[in-house]
Amino acid sequence: MRTRFHPVLLCLLFSAVATASTASSPMQLAREIDRLINQQCAPELRAELVGESQYIRRATLDLAGRIPTVAELQDFRNSESLTKRQDLIQQLVSSADFAFHQRNELDTLLLRRLEHNDNWRAYLLEATRENRKWDELFRQIMVPEDDEDHRSAAFLRKRISDLDSATNDSSIAWFGVNIGCAKCHDHPLVMDWTQAHYYGMASFFKRTFQTRAGSVGERFDGSIGYTTTDGDSRKSEFMFLTGTKLVEPDSELEEAKQKEINEAIKKSESDAKAPPPPQPQFRPRSNLVRIALADTEQNFFARNIANRLWARMFGRGLIHPLDQAHSENPPSHPALLDLLARDLREHEFDLRRTLHAIALTDTYARKAHAKDPPPDELFAGAIPRPLTPHQFSLSLLIASANPTEMQGLSSKQEWNQQREELEQKSESVARQLEIPDDGFQVSVTESLWFSNHPQIQNEYLQSGGNRLVGSLLRFESDEELIREAIQAVLCRDPDPDEMTAMLQYLQNKTERRTDAIGQIVWALMSSPEFRFNH
Repeated sequence: MRTRFHPVLLCLLFSAVATASTASSPMQLAREIDRLINQQCAPELRAELVGESQYIRRATLDLAGRIPTVAELQDFRNSESLTKRQDLIQQLVSSADFAFHQRNELDTLLLRRLEHNDNWRAYLLEATRENRKWDELFRQIMVPEDDEDHRSAAFLRKRISDLDSATNDSSIAWFGVNIGCAKCHDHPLVMDWTQAHYYGMASFFKRTFQTRAGSVGERFDGSIGYTTTDGDSRKSEFMFLTGTKLVEPDSELEEAKQKEINEAIKKSESDAKAPPPPQPQFRPRSNLVRIALADTEQNFFARNIANRLWARMFGRGLIHPLDQAHSENPPSHPALLDLLARDLREHEFDLRRTLHAIALTDTYARKAHAKDPPPDELFAGAIPRPLTPHQFSLSLLIASANPTEMQGLSSKQEWNQQREELEQKSESVARQLEIPDDGFQVSVTESLWFSNHPQIQNEYLQSGGNRLVGSLLRFESDEELIREAIQAVLCRDPDPDEMTAMLQYLQNKTERRTDAIGQIVWALMSSPEFRFNH
């Protein structure tokens, strides 16, 4: 925990914030973001901007899901373009890397490691490559029976057997609201959420079922009864978080037809070869999607994804924690969250545009405060963020490779295929790593893996020509060797103290030079500097 000595009031410049119109380009949106951030943070508290090496590392991790290659680092630093940072961001959001990274982020958000599902991940990758918009994904995932291949059904399939999970996980992921505390009683601390809200949301999922063939469907009837804390028995209504209620039309089905439908549904649940179950005319989850997307006042759907994108890039949401969107926990920058949500709506929920704009801001490019940082919610400086499992696993592969064989976007045509191979190769390690949370610390398991697992020596520290250790053996100059090693792993040049210490170490290990180089590379890859985005 970092000690803070600056109260929030030092950074608040109290002034009325006019409602800003959305911007026509990511750069215009970036400028508006900076303006709204700077309104609440005095200039003397804002950290200076990072240098080129730190900027390309940060942006490549956030938009490509990996560290930059040595070739990318050198090309960026050698460029004399006045718009090199803007050009870098455009290149990254247009790259094959972006789609892979976006897929991994959405998989973590929505499936949260309930299972590893290759069909689901292929669906997400197809969607991110097409830059499919967030509202379209919402429809496909919430109403997967409309998709022929049912790949989008994984989100619901893993939760169908537990109505509480289906209700609360959906509310958290799509709307930023943890409604679980209102199941047994009205929320004790937040007046917004009552039992009626919880069971109103649960009603949209009550009729959902899974067929034996693995598809998802909805029954033609089904409601929830619950008891209030006063002992009253009630029947739930279809009700969204805003209080908007849905009245189900009376069924016009005759008893014989209803019985036939129920038998068909029952058969689809027990027989994988049964025909797809019939679909009711009244479909609760379809109506949930319709109501959520029509909400333009409280804007739960748009504000939630805007907040999550912000948190991904900064390590903290404008509403924090991310699942506590309610009146007792207002956003740190209300006008900014409104701007981002409105911009998303007006640009068809294009997540790539929003990430593009955030990466162009000065706010995003600030250094972390070395000491006595202002409160995180001011975004006056960077908040160091642990790498996600995929970021870490991919970065290990890139850092440990021979830099001449890992060109990255400096050789785009070759890189696209290579990047796909790296994605596949990184998966086994990524699955073993912890998904970081707010209080992340490197686990004992990860530390032991890095210290003792044969994979470290056999894969990352090999002395063959296609690995970093092997490529470093060709250097006659120890200074050049050290510079190459630090550029490959930490994406910067060594400082004088590092150079002195590593030179001394190599000179003391002349009889075991290969082992010494391996130890240097291992020390760099196992360092906190490598493990975090900063």
